[in-house]
Amino acid sequence: MNQRDRLRIAVQRSGRLSEPCFELLDRCGLSFRRSRDGLFCFGEGEPVDLLLVRDDDIPGLIRQGACDLGIVGRNVVAEGEAGEPARAAPTLQILRDLGFGRCRLSIAMPQASAYGGVAALQGLRIATSYPSLLRTWLDEHAVNAEVVTLSGSVEIAPRLGTADAICDLVQSGATLVANQLREVEVVLESSAVLIGPSVLPSDDRRGAIELLLKRIDGVSRVRGSRLLLLQAAREAVEGIVRALPGSPHPMVLQMDGQPGQVMLQALCADELGWRQLEAIQRAGARELFVLPVERALA
Repeated sequence: MNQRDRLRIAVQRSGRLSEPCFELLDRCGLSFRRSRDGLFCFGEGEPVDLLLVRDDDIPGLIRQGACDLGIVGRNVVAEGEAGEPARAAPTLQILRDLGFGRCRLSIAMPQASAYGGVAALQGLRIATSYPSLLRTWLDEHAVNAEVVTLSGSVEIAPRLGTADAICDLVQSGATLVANQLREVEVVLESSAVLIGPSVLPSDDRRGAIELLLKRIDGVSRVRGSRLLLLQAAREAVEGIVRALPGSPHPMVLQMDGQPGQVMLQALCADELGWRQLEAIQRAGARELFVLPVERALA
């Protein structure tokens, strides 16, 4: 296998998606050896390597063929698509929503400013790092506003007098509060996504892509789930099942040498806190064990 037959994935070098991205790949059974310059990670178990770059560069690297896949925020992909000619065929596809890095691209105004709906944005200067997405949203809502493009520190633009409002990524909203801003409109809901070219490779890399997608599906299917193991009398099973959160379908096994006693195991997608466990115990369960679930295969 030559070097380019290996699957190459572009990921964020640093930032809010970097750590959860590596956690996901680790749960997918992938391990890497990082180069001395910290820009490349060589896969040790599977033919999968990583290129560590700025998130804004990831779509372009895939379009150029320098990388086969990328993990990036949906907002980055959408900004590129919004800036492409309307008749241009899509060059990228979203293969999976990865479920982490959730945020939203929102319009925010100074807390002291009155806001009565999108009409209040008419004629304002709105600072953003996502000019194409913002312009598309404004056009869809028939708002004539000036888009002020900034590469960073968007949230301080109103205080500097360079804009009347901003359009920026929001997670908890703490940054807005710190800058005396309030969220008034959501332009786009975003999360981390796995992207690839509109036409995937048909050589040996295709098998690596299919393997990766299968493993991501296995990890995603049980994200936040817990495996509950317990013992109980058979006549208590019906009441225990009613007390299980999320209405799972448990497996009930007869215990050897103990007539009338069973072992029950259930995969619970919902929370298993102390109150839930105490309710299950009151229903007749004993010897309860709660285990994390990292991955699953169908």
